[in-house]
Amino acid sequence: MTSPRYIPLRMHSEFSIEDGMIRIKEAVKHASNSGFAALGISDLMNLFGMVKFYKACRGAGIKPIIGMDVWVQDDETGEGDNKPYRLMLIARNQPGFKRLCELITQAYVDDDRDKMDFRLRYSWLKNGDNSGLICLSGAHLGSIGQHFLSGRPEQAKQAALDLSEMFPNRFYLELQRLPERPEWENAVVGSLNLAQELDLPIVATHPTQFLNKDDFQAHEARVCIASGYVLGDHRRPKNFTPSQYFVSADEFEARFADLPEALQNSVEIAKRCNVEIVLGENFLPQFPTPEGMTLDDYLGHLSNEGLADRMAILYPDEAERAARYPEYQQRLDYELHTIIQMGFPGYFLIVQDFINWAKQNGCPVGPGRGSGAGSLVAYALKITDLDPLKYALLFERFLNPERVSMPDFDIDFCQANRGRVIHYVRDHYGHDAVSQIVTFGTLSSKAVIRDVGRVLDLPFSLCDRLSKLIPLEQNKPLSLQKAMEAEPQIAEIIAAEEADELMVLAQKLEDLTRGVGMHAGGVLIAPGKITDFCPVYQAQGEDTSPVSMFDKDDVEQAGLVKFDFLGLRNLTIIEMAQNSIKEVTGDIVDVNYISLDDADTYKHIFAEGNTTAVFQFESAGMRRMLMEAEPSKFEEIIAFVALYRPGPMDLIPDFIRRMHGEKFEYLHDLLSNVLEPTYGIMVYQEQVMQAAQVCGGYTLGGADLLRRAMGKKKVEEMVKHRGIFVEGASKNGITEKNANEIFDYMEKFAGYGFNKSHAAAYALVSYQTAWLKYHYPAEFMAATMSSELDNTDQLKIFYDDATSRINKIKFLPPSVNASFYRFHPEAGKQIRYALGAIKGTGEAAVNAIVEAREKGGAFTSLFDFCERVGKQHLNKRTVEALIRGGAFDEIEHNRAMLLGNVGLAMEYADQKSANANQGGLFDFIDDASAMPEVEMVYVAPWSESDKLAEEKQALGFYYSGHPFTPYRATIRGFAKKNLVDIKPADHKQWVGGFVTGVRTIMGRRGKMAIVIVEDETQKLEVVVAGSSYEQHQHLLKTDQVLLFECKVARDEYNGGGGVRINSDGIYDFDGARSAFARSLCLTMTPNTDVVKLSALLGNSRGQGYVGLKVSYEHPEVSAELKPKSPWQIGIDSALLKQLGELLGQDAVEVVW
Repeated sequence: MTSPRYIPLRMHSEFSIEDGMIRIKEAVKHASNSGFAALGISDLMNLFGMVKFYKACRGAGIKPIIGMDVWVQDDETGEGDNKPYRLMLIARNQPGFKRLCELITQAYVDDDRDKMDFRLRYSWLKNGDNSGLICLSGAHLGSIGQHFLSGRPEQAKQAALDLSEMFPNRFYLELQRLPERPEWENAVVGSLNLAQELDLPIVATHPTQFLNKDDFQAHEARVCIASGYVLGDHRRPKNFTPSQYFVSADEFEARFADLPEALQNSVEIAKRCNVEIVLGENFLPQFPTPEGMTLDDYLGHLSNEGLADRMAILYPDEAERAARYPEYQQRLDYELHTIIQMGFPGYFLIVQDFINWAKQNGCPVGPGRGSGAGSLVAYALKITDLDPLKYALLFERFLNPERVSMPDFDIDFCQANRGRVIHYVRDHYGHDAVSQIVTFGTLSSKAVIRDVGRVLDLPFSLCDRLSKLIPLEQNKPLSLQKAMEAEPQIAEIIAAEEADELMVLAQKLEDLTRGVGMHAGGVLIAPGKITDFCPVYQAQGEDTSPVSMFDKDDVEQAGLVKFDFLGLRNLTIIEMAQNSIKEVTGDIVDVNYISLDDADTYKHIFAEGNTTAVFQFESAGMRRMLMEAEPSKFEEIIAFVALYRPGPMDLIPDFIRRMHGEKFEYLHDLLSNVLEPTYGIMVYQEQVMQAAQVCGGYTLGGADLLRRAMGKKKVEEMVKHRGIFVEGASKNGITEKNANEIFDYMEKFAGYGFNKSHAAAYALVSYQTAWLKYHYPAEFMAATMSSELDNTDQLKIFYDDATSRINKIKFLPPSVNASFYRFHPEAGKQIRYALGAIKGTGEAAVNAIVEAREKGGAFTSLFDFCERVGKQHLNKRTVEALIRGGAFDEIEHNRAMLLGNVGLAMEYADQKSANANQGGLFDFIDDASAMPEVEMVYVAPWSESDKLAEEKQALGFYYSGHPFTPYRATIRGFAKKNLVDIKPADHKQWVGGFVTGVRTIMGRRGKMAIVIVEDETQKLEVVVAGSSYEQHQHLLKTDQVLLFECKVARDEYNGGGGVRINSDGIYDFDGARSAFARSLCLTMTPNTDVVKLSALLGNSRGQGYVGLKVSYEHPEVSAELKPKSPWQIGIDSALLKQLGELLGQDAVEVVW
């Protein structure tokens, strides 16, 4: 085998973020196919892709060279160069990699860092141990190259001397040549002369940015996406060239044929680098224990102590407690032995420490989630809050002694307090030892169309339309290729708009890394410094948190243990509700101690499907299931949490029938204890494990391995396990045939059986929220709505549910004199609407309003309000939003007049404040700043429909009235049924109401629309599809009245509890009147302006088919006026409004 002549050391992958579009796996495959023995990575100012690169290279038999492009900045002391320059640092061994991690972390998190422009400081390099690093000069972008290009050879020499001193025998002068950059040769020649003068080695590198020759334009687009430029902007920086693709060894050798030493040194550098990254080994932080106690001892001590506390609550009767204690103690001892044997006492102690700190410091914690709830040790340590023995939750599902893997507690914290717990962990273990975890946003198909469209300077409307056409599959957009196959209109638009380049570039960039974010819950705690394992990144800004540079999978591979600190909104809701209950009623409620057998909660919340805002049971399908099932105990709630998912859903009808008494048989009597809680149906993964134990003689650890094998459907393993199961079953008196039937049954359910520990823990939160909704509805719904202040669509759902005939909560309108930032419950099952739910307000502004109100009493006018709250807390937009939302109604009902006087009121407040601050000659006079309050300028009130439209703008929905009301009399003259009375029928029906929502989806037969239509009685969905959609799609807009000619059928698809409405014909309000009104009846009086009336009617004559009837009313006589020939006119809202203004509203009537 010939020795390599050149090794590519430089490569910017997609993880350089600002530039570079090389996918790591593709680059490694390309290098392997090209015969390279080693490959380097040198992403700019980060090591985001290092683990992926290392693993890919090792997997391909290529030596990974771990390097990094860095910006170096002069220090304020004057050391180093005066402007930022590039160096390339390469780790040659493990200490070198650790030094890389330290340096790059310092650039992002050091107190001395530049928070807006991340760079290494010269002094950090100078004063640290660089023995494990090789340094390349950065070619033309390094300080030496920059000096040569600027004609400063002496400064170049000094820089070379300084760097060679910092990196003795490990500093190389870097040479680069590109056909498009002949000016770089000045830096090459200067470096060669310097190398000869100072006896420094040289090395040739190629700045690889993309993989293939034809990727250049896509890379330019990538750079523009990151920098905000458009491709056509002549002023944009053009730092890259078409030749920066992954060049072959032959091509590169030809470029440096005159400098074979520079080529060979790339090989020598590769030989000098031998970084061995330890992957797959876990390193737990040390937990401090009392003197004289090991981790094992301390875990046992706390667990036994905690179990005693739990048993006292579980079994208050001393005799019963004594009888049950041995069973619990035996389980606890077994778990402790397993945990200690597997080496995880420290993990349990760390988790219990921060959870108990949270509980003792006002940070609500969930009862547990995932398989961790199956551990009695966790329950004793108060990590979880469900008794695993009572609910048959298995420890082996969490920690299997026969399959060593890290335990993983997913912990839910109250959303508002989660940050406090993370701060505690940082303070407790040291800020250098704790970080959160990075995530990488990607250019998804929908996003890349918009981004590439922007840099191509294409119309936003075109890109937005194309992006919206990309269908979703399981809530994820299809790839561009699949999207074009599924939606032919995409290709049609591309062709019509001549936007082929958009699709070509978008497909090249699709799914590349786009940006950096933070994992929702993952927190790392290292034994020592995080940087011993992984570098740390912190985004720009003051309120950002440090995150690992390796993502969740990579950081675990690197050995750090992840703790999941998840934020659960429902815990915040529970906490707020409990505080409100105490404030309003004086009751002290802690849902952790309520009975799980409350009959009213099951009857009036679960069985009636009254579960809007109840955790896990909010969907319409869930509610229908509950109404059919009528659950009455907690085990059934657990089962429904597990069953309501694709796959197990098919079992729900059978489960409900058995709940209600339908007879069933077990496949074998030994399964009765396992399946009795779920009426003979295998619902949980734990039941698969228990069945393997009682029938097949498996240990629970072995049964967990069987469950995993069944879930993966590996044929060889299944054949092996079937033999073991049948043999074990025969020892329990089960025939081979029956054993195979049981095994088949287990195999079927193992694929989609749910983790009971997770289901039970979440069912507990479900029950707690349901209990609060029944016993303290106003306090619970106020807390629920306060958690969604910015989501007006969700607020409308909660408002409708709270005010429904079942819940009967009364809402008090928003008021500057009574409301707070959040929804506030009041005595008598009432909720005061939140000022924070009005669009355009903010917490600081509302708090200022409340403070002024509490200090000086109720506001008496708009002028008084603006004066006392002050301009420093309010702007005009906020005051206008409050007016539109009705928050000033108790001061002045005319919202239009209030809105028209906001500017005047704010000027008044400014003037009064200025007078108060003047001081001087008349300070001795009381109230020198007093000004008479000016009168508001009169503005006519809004009509009811205008008022509601403005209100919706502020609140997101119609609050003080329903927009259908003004149209009710007219529409119900034709579509006579209220929406609540619409029932299935064989004939077509007219459905009329106000449209509040329209969503378009791709059905199997093309596009269709789901139209949300409502009146004061009900909200329904109308499906418009096929030719009806094509014909009427222009009418499908919100905030208008529509009339639908429909087929109404029973909704079998969703359980038969509602109606399915399909529309054939659609009319808007004017269209309906023109098409179906029989006549227009007008009444004249002696004061009627006949000329004006004649002109109005004359303009509409012959424009439609509505008959005209005119009557005359006089104090002494009345008559019907008949023209010589019948009049047929067209009517619309504009004409009727004009007629109403001329004759009076009572004198104009449309007859259906």
